[in-house]
Parts: sequence; C-alpha cells; structure tokens
Amino acid sequence: AGSLRYSAVCPQPKVSADWLVMQLQQLATKTALPKQMRVFRPQTLHLLKSACEPLGIAVEPTRRTPTVKRWLLDRAREYPTLPNYTRQPYQPLDLDRPPPVPLAENLWGDRWRFASLPAAELADAFTGRMIPVVDMPDDRLPLKLGLASTTAVPGVVIDGGRQSMRLARWLQASHPVSLQYIPGAPDGLILDAGLVDLWVVATFEDPDVKRSAAEFERRKQASQGLHFLVVQPDDSGMTYSGVWLLKSEE
Repeated sequence: AGSLRYSAVCPQPKVSADWLVMQLQQLATKTALPKQMRVFRPQTLHLLKSACEPLGIAVEPTRRTPTVKRWLLDRAREYPTLPNYTRQPYQPLDLDRPPPVPLAENLWGDRWRFASLPAAELADAFTGRMIPVVDMPDDRLPLKLGLASTTAVPGVVIDGGRQSMRLARWLQASHPVSLQYIPGAPDGLILDAGLVDLWVVATFEDPDVKRSAAEFERRKQASQGLHFLVVQPDDSGMTYSGVWLLKSEE
C-alpha cells in the first residue's frame, strides 16, 4: 500500500466543511483521493463526514490511527520552533472524556466473572466455532505480540442468559477497546469503547472479587495490555454469543 501525507494549517475560527472540501479538491489535483479516512477525535467526526462523503470518501470513527497519531506527536515536538507558536500547551492526542455511564438494564446478564487463558490457547479456544460476533484482530494475537506461550491472558466472561445476543450486538455496535478495574466506593469494572465512551459494566464490594480484579490488572500488565471479553448464554461452554480481543491503550 502507498503512503500519503498531506497537511494544511487553518485558524480555528475558520475551520469548516467548506474549507476541508477545498483542501481535498486541491489534493485531488496532485493525487487520487483516498477511499476512506479514519478519525479518532469525536469533535471532528461530523465535520469530516460533511466534507468527505459528498466526494465519495468514507469516514470511519476509530481509535486505531497509529500513523496519524505518530505524525501529530512529531508535530507537537516541532511546534515550539514554528513561527506561529503561542506558548499555549499543545496535547494533540488528549480528548475530553465523559463520566462512565451504567449499562441499560436490558443489557444486564445473569452473572459475570474474571477469567484467564494461557496465551498459547487463546486463539484456538474460539476458532472453528459458530460465534455470531467475533473481533480478534491478527495484530492482537499473542503470537504477534511476542507473548510467551505460558503467559496468562486475563479476561472477563459474562453469562448473558436471555440478554446474551442483545448484549453481544450492543457491544459490536459500541466497538469495545478495553476493560479496566477502577477502585472506588464501590469498585467498578469499566468498559472503554467507541472514541471516548465509558460504561459501567459492574460494581462490587466483595473482597474476593476485589482481589480477582487486582489480579486482572496485574495480568494485563504482564500481557502488554492484552485481554479478552466473552459473552455467552450460560457457563456450559457449548455456545458463545460474542468474543473480543481487547488491548489497553498505551
């Protein structure tokens, strides 16, 4: 695949869909326009859609924009040397995050628990099965991350009961990124999803669950942030509604 890098500077008050269209039209005189653009910042999503879609460019909201983020960090390092430097802090990857929101009651499952699988068994545990929703990107597989085969990859298993498929479809639409244990009063299991969304999956005060949650976080550190989420109707191990390989952001 080819590489295209294009940048243009615009004062914030003048940023508009029309300005973006003009930039894309100028780009089109030099090279073919991309078929798709990815955007990680919620505030620019509507703007980009308004400019790109009339030109036949699909816009995908996703956090998985490593090249753009690397370029922005490079630009941030250069910023103090530029003529338009204002001495204002410039953190190009910072995003405003809303507070966590509890899951809707119609998504609650019957029960949930922390779990783990050896890295060597993780992929095989879910391949070759008829699972309606599967999100296991190759670049998150333990082998690609260079994890030792005996590394315990932590996860969360939800027995969804009658809500199992409803929960799996909701998760699919919400684009899970990671799960995190947040100590508090009470403690919570928080799902990080979409571009900036935070959801309260569960709250708990039981000491045994707290210890399991702390172990979940320790194992995440040992597995380079890799962990999994499984939604199943029950604990029979016969059927699954959805499986996700998640990875904490660096």
